[in-house]
Amino acid sequence: MDFQNKKAIYLQIADYVCEQILLKKWQVGNKIPSIRELAISLEVNPNTVMRTYAFLEDKKIIQTQRGIGYFVAEDAYPQALSLKKTEFLQQDLPQIFRSMDLLGISFEALNELYHTRKTYEKE
Repeated sequence: MDFQNKKAIYLQIADYVCEQILLKKWQVGNKIPSIRELAISLEVNPNTVMRTYAFLEDKKIIQTQRGIGYFVAEDAYPQALSLKKTEFLQQDLPQIFRSMDLLGISFEALNELYHTRKTYEKE
């Protein structure tokens, strides 16, 4: 995993976990990697993964079963979707609007590009 400087590593790992859930690679009730396993695979400190898991538990995306491990929570998909939508609308979209304004890109042009891309993805 390539980490970016502008966002805390534990939040980038949370993004990764949410992506796995939103892509339905990790299903409700499935056991997820232990703190140690994920830390080793991502080459980060286990304390960073522990912080990520605490954050995601607080958001009701994952849950712990004492002595067994961490699992995808019952409402993980809608919770992850809500978290990622809020993040996109508050952080990413304003930057996109600013770039569009600076570059003179209209919503119509963006809409055309969007629909062209969707057509290619279907093929």
